[in-house]
Amino acid sequence: MDDNQFIGLVAKRTGTSSEQATALVRATLTTLAERIDGGEARDLAGQLPRGLRPYAFASGETAERFGLDVFVERVSGRGDVDVTQAKDAVTAVFDVLREALPPDAYDDVVSQLPAEYGDVADLTAPFVERTR
Repeated sequence: MDDNQFIGLVAKRTGTSSEQATALVRATLTTLAERIDGGEARDLAGQLPRGLRPYAFASGETAERFGLDVFVERVSGRGDVDVTQAKDAVTAVFDVLREALPPDAYDDVVSQLPAEYGDVADLTAPFVERTR
C-alpha cells in the first residue's frame, strides 16, 4: 500500500477530502507515536508507506501515558477538526493500519494501548472487521 492508497482509504471512511484526510492521518500517526514506546514507533514507521513514516517517529523512547480522550483531543487540534470528527478519523486510521500492516505488527502497536482504545482500535483481533 502506498501513501495515496492509505490516505484514500481514510478519506473514503471519513467522508473527507484527500487534503483533510492527509492532515488527519498525520495527526493520528504523530499522536500514536507519542503514545507508544519509541522502539515500537520506529518499527511502525518502518512498515508504513514512505511518505507517512516521518509522522510515526517518536520524539523519545518512553511513551507518554494518556487516555483516549487526550489522544482524540490532540488529533482534533492537529487536524483542525472537532472532537467527533477526530474520533472518526482515528478509527479510520486504525482500520487502515490493520489492513496495511502484517497482523503481528498491528498487534504489537495496539498491545501498548489500554482497553479504552478499543473504541477506536480493535485491540483483540487484527484484520477482523468490527461491526459498527
